[in-house]
Amino acid sequence: MNESDRIYVAGHSGLAGSAICRRLAAAGYRNLITRSHADLDLTAQPAVERFFREERPQVVFLAAARVGGIHANDTYGGDFIRDNLLIQTHVIDAAQRHGTQRFVFLGSSCVYPRLAPQPIREEYLLSGPLEPTNEWYAVAKIAGIQTCRAFARQYGFNSICLMPSNLYGPNDNFDLDNAHVLPALMRKYHEARMGLAREVVLWGSGKPRREFLHVDDLADAAVFLAQQENVGDLVNVGIGSDVTIAQLAALVRHTVGYTGAERFDATRPDGTPQKLLDVSRLTQLGWTARIGLEEGLRHTYRWFVDHYDEVRGRE
Repeated sequence: MNESDRIYVAGHSGLAGSAICRRLAAAGYRNLITRSHADLDLTAQPAVERFFREERPQVVFLAAARVGGIHANDTYGGDFIRDNLLIQTHVIDAAQRHGTQRFVFLGSSCVYPRLAPQPIREEYLLSGPLEPTNEWYAVAKIAGIQTCRAFARQYGFNSICLMPSNLYGPNDNFDLDNAHVLPALMRKYHEARMGLAREVVLWGSGKPRREFLHVDDLADAAVFLAQQENVGDLVNVGIGSDVTIAQLAALVRHTVGYTGAERFDATRPDGTPQKLLDVSRLTQLGWTARIGLEEGLRHTYRWFVDHYDEVRGRE
């Protein structure tokens, strides 16, 4: 990429997209193109076609997606698979036809089989059944990966697909009905500390293991990889270590400063037993994560407290 390239960040106001915009701006890229959902509905093919015909971005980061935690994925599976398939298909197709020179697709670690060997290598994709509670989102993301691969094979489409572990950080979704586990825990502990709840109820057994990547590290990796050549079409992005949900809860509890009651509700689903990514491919390319989980939690909690009224206002 050149600093003068026209770079479109799809989903620029979300967790990953906003971090990518911050990283690009910090690196001196001055020609960023963004559109709000009100200005450009990526599920509408005519609108996407018109945008690419007029703007002709040279580089695209596709961070736009319908996302959510276990409850949202399991409850709104139809919305998740429909919207993500539409967004991906329209953006990837238009980018290919209108001359985009570098395309970065953001996927998710949930694309890998539920019981994949740990740590999970990129070649384990499509090697076994998916986790049922988020299979609709996973199927859509797998379709995005395969579309990029097929377009590369047929048209020479220059794309790379990043599979990050669980993301967290500024601009995360803290809505308890739809949030991922970390922001949901942070909000629960915060509101209990403020006296808005008698206790904190944690979903599942606390035994599943998860790997958490600060979104600023993801953005740094995305920009780094977009600048490289011959890196392969699929790259895991993570920190290479994980914690149990119970351990995560203890870290969040300490960060927030909550000292009250809590309990696990074992009637709630656990999801995949473990999702630890093998990041050796990315490490060999010369990139490693820099933000540890405890530091990242402190940073995220400061942002959450500063934006608490805004977070509640979105609901």
